[in-house]
Amino acid sequence: MSRMEPATLPDGRYDAFVIWAERSDDGSLTVDLTVVSGDHKGDVVSIVGDPRSVDPVALTGLPCTLVVADGTPRIEE
Repeated sequence: MSRMEPATLPDGRYDAFVIWAERSDDGSLTVDLTVVSGDHKGDVVSIVGDPRSVDPVALTGLPCTLVVADGTPRIEE
């Protein structure tokens, strides 16, 4: 298992699974994902964002799609 910055993943869509999510003191949300298929299967990616309406506990354990476009990641449920 290796931890990667999202920008190191090539642009594309990745099947992923949320392994942990937590809110920092500054209100930002860190989501740790593992890629579950393809060439990057098993890689762990951390994404930091600022969606204040999202409950981190509710995200943990959910499948999702990690989308990287122009080196910028986003998560789709």
